[in-house]
Amino acid sequence: MEDQAEKLREIMRKRPESAKEGDRNNRQAGLLPKKGGKTRIITITSGKGGVGKTNVSVNMALAYARLGKKVVVMDADLGLANVNIMLNMVPRFNLYDMIRKGKTMREIMVETDYGISIVAGALGISQIANLSDGERQNFIEELNTLSFADIIIIDTSAGVSSNVLDFIAAADDAVIITTPEPTAITDAYGIIKIIATEYDNLDMELKLVVNRVKTATEAKKVADRMTNIAGQFLNLKVDYLGFIYDDPIVSQAVLRQRPFMVIDPKCKASICVQHIVGKMEKSDLRETGGFGSMFRRLFKKT
Repeated sequence: MEDQAEKLREIMRKRPESAKEGDRNNRQAGLLPKKGGKTRIITITSGKGGVGKTNVSVNMALAYARLGKKVVVMDADLGLANVNIMLNMVPRFNLYDMIRKGKTMREIMVETDYGISIVAGALGISQIANLSDGERQNFIEELNTLSFADIIIIDTSAGVSSNVLDFIAAADDAVIITTPEPTAITDAYGIIKIIATEYDNLDMELKLVVNRVKTATEAKKVADRMTNIAGQFLNLKVDYLGFIYDDPIVSQAVLRQRPFMVIDPKCKASICVQHIVGKMEKSDLRETGGFGSMFRRLFKKT
């Protein structure tokens, strides 16, 4: 079977004139970067649900926005999409409307009151791999309209379904969220193991965030355990990115459907997220990274 990555490269080489014209219009509207700009793609994932993955995604996006970055959060949980719920928004359209009903990315993308844009998840499409050739080509071309962003944060579903692995493979940085709970640690290690098994030459940065910790010492113990095991048994480097305190402001924010960084930018959780983003900003984007690299990798698996 022909390698889908090569098909993807051919699609991008032969993009239709209408798409190129759209790029010119978007650039004039300020929705594409200047020549030479690079978009950083960050996938946020977890081994199990309930560890705060979506909360981390949204609040990291806000932290980036406060640094002056143009940020898009794509809800890639194709079964239980909830980024919009966390922001108390009901988008008119979502990824399903783009893929199956002919809407454009510009039509489904929604600007929020918090300085970020979101693309709501597609209920009803279980796997990206199930798209027809025409749908896949359209999806790729529409993704290109997000290249105006400095940062794209992809919030995946929990677990190790094929669409989760596809988005992890497409990212410049894959951030794995866990908590100190034994089940969360076990499942986070499980997804790291599957990533190591599925991809021989992993061309990305794997990073770990420990959420809902009582102390920094507790977080470090969890991180040391996971990074050491991954290095020893999987020969895989996992960088400890940081931790987020178990902060009562977080649960209040969830109930109010507002980001905790908005409710209290100086609470413990907000400060932790800002430190995590600050650490991310200090790590350089690889020469092979960026939006073009995402295209080459997104549908690499057959």
